[in-house]
Amino acid sequence: MKLDGLNEMQRKAVEKTDGPLLVLAGAGSGKTRVLTTKIAYLIEHNNINPYNILAITFTNKAAREMKERIESMLGDISKGIQISTFHSFGLTIARENYEKLGLMKNFTILDSEDSLTIIKKIMKELNIDAEKLKPKYVRNQISGAKNEILSPLEYERFANTDIEKQVVDIYKLYEQRLKTSNSVDFDDLLIMPINLFRKNPDILDYYQERFKYILIDEYQDTNEAQYILVKMIGAKYKNICVVGDNDQSIYSFRGANYQNILNFEKDYKNAETIMLEENYRSTQNILKVANEVIEKNTKRKDKVLWTENGEGDKVRYYRANDEKDEANFVSSEIEKLIESGIRKSDIAVLYRTNAQSRNIEETLLRKNISYKVVGSVYFYNRKEIKDLISYLKLIHNNYDDNSLFRIINVPKRGIGEKTIQNLTEQATLENKCVYDVISSGKELKFKEIIEEIKKEADNCSLTDLIDLILNKTGMKQDLLSDKTIESEIRLENLEEFKSITKNFEEKYGIISLDEFLDEISLVADVEEHKNDTEVVTLMTIHSAKGLEFNYVFIIGMEEGIFPHFNSLMDFNQIEEERRLCYVAITRAKQKLWIINAKRRMLYGKDSVNPPSRFLSDIKSEDLDILEKEEKKDYTINSIMTNIDKDVNYKFGEKLIHDTYGEGLVVGIDDSLVSVAFPHPIGIKKFIKGHKCLRKENE
Repeated sequence: MKLDGLNEMQRKAVEKTDGPLLVLAGAGSGKTRVLTTKIAYLIEHNNINPYNILAITFTNKAAREMKERIESMLGDISKGIQISTFHSFGLTIARENYEKLGLMKNFTILDSEDSLTIIKKIMKELNIDAEKLKPKYVRNQISGAKNEILSPLEYERFANTDIEKQVVDIYKLYEQRLKTSNSVDFDDLLIMPINLFRKNPDILDYYQERFKYILIDEYQDTNEAQYILVKMIGAKYKNICVVGDNDQSIYSFRGANYQNILNFEKDYKNAETIMLEENYRSTQNILKVANEVIEKNTKRKDKVLWTENGEGDKVRYYRANDEKDEANFVSSEIEKLIESGIRKSDIAVLYRTNAQSRNIEETLLRKNISYKVVGSVYFYNRKEIKDLISYLKLIHNNYDDNSLFRIINVPKRGIGEKTIQNLTEQATLENKCVYDVISSGKELKFKEIIEEIKKEADNCSLTDLIDLILNKTGMKQDLLSDKTIESEIRLENLEEFKSITKNFEEKYGIISLDEFLDEISLVADVEEHKNDTEVVTLMTIHSAKGLEFNYVFIIGMEEGIFPHFNSLMDFNQIEEERRLCYVAITRAKQKLWIINAKRRMLYGKDSVNPPSRFLSDIKSEDLDILEKEEKKDYTINSIMTNIDKDVNYKFGEKLIHDTYGEGLVVGIDDSLVSVAFPHPIGIKKFIKGHKCLRKENE
């Protein structure tokens, strides 16, 4: 078999066929090519039976692509190779040994929603309040225990708090339900083979004899169960090749343990390690910056990426005035790229958290630049944002049945479909809106909450109104108590909505719910180019792993944003954040921009954060730092200059508004002034001292 086209280290990794091998493959170093070529080499050069080869990847997509590549190299003979994900491999073993596992042949596999349904039923039987202990939290705890190979009894040893003890009780009953229903969940697919092998050495020996050659991709992402499973099967012949990059381990929140790849040489004493450091993706200047960032991590194997792609442009660094300036700079640079003939699909904007996408989305929409948000939905289309807007609409207009139906059970209040149907029928009969016919039951409690908010809404700003809704309705507490990553992201998005209200107030000086709803309705209703394949890609850095783009913008490079504020007090988490930064940088092929802001409004709070510590890892001579003169096209004056805190008002005083004309002061609060304008405008509330209002003699 010819190995033409492989570099020296790639060839070495392919030709090393016997014994343990660790391939540390840097970003863009061609690891997939090495894996597929190595499998073909084992069969064609070493005459290894395809039946004796096991190749494991982490996603169905990666497994499918590997199968296709090998089939194109070997033809039909490749179909004898076991190429699959960990879970698919576990299922194969379970199907082949169902009786030994105490299962019937027709056992079923539960998805995460099925598991959640069972957990909810168990909690109901145990009289555990699903509002205080969230079923999703319980499911995640059980999943985590299983991935650590902890049975209910073993997990019980670590249960100290009342909540943990409740989880133990649920876990025990959950396992009983699975057994009586002849079912397994997704996590069982990893645990069952391990338990099977521990109790049946002869069965373990069978699989060790069958899979004499084992290849594992993305080894840095293995959890405890996956690690043990690989070690058990490979223990006899030790012909195990693991490929991965300790510098790209970014999934600890899913249970991944990067120590597995660092400990490989301890687990296999005669292991050989091969570094793939030649990068085929990026320019040398981009790799130089990536190397400077990642070398500051202490828990890693040293490797230095290099390329023959040429020096390329220096990484450009722009320090914006604020988040608006940041978004305008990025969109303007994207506009220039497109005008120069660059395809939109070659451009990506990366960020640490989903909430950061909003300002970029709005500037791209205004410039009519089509885009897609990967791994999430457009900001205004996110469920939690639509729910919040529906609360605002119902508070503003009780006749809005559509908004009422959306949120009457958000968060869950136990109001069933039958109740909603009865209310609808009653409203139709009485020729009223649904809100008006509510008079009893749990739905009355919902109505009382809305009425309470309406009373307080008259005397608070729009931003305060958002807090009022989140707290009074229970939306915030519901997400806080869920304790899942999904809920954390949703809460971040809701908090970010306060940035929208604050910007609106500071821009227009007006506290008018109807005008605010009009404003966001126009933004949210803009065509999103969903079917356009030629689009700019917006995504979190986690979602970007494994992808590459010619032109990449990394935004929000500030302390507390990237690295994330949740990681600032934890050394290990800071190291993972730095690995995440390395992943972000190495997505870029030709040009890279790094952007941060001097001040930023995020989650409705204005803050001044220093530049990310990762920027201090980069030598200044390796950055193209944009000077202030270059910033003139993008700079936006601070909106705070629109407020004069020294202005005082008197009842009956005449004021002139830039848009509405003359009006009279009819109300004065701590921070707001109410002004009555001639019909049809009526009474409007403004932030005191806003420049849009001036006194008659000024």
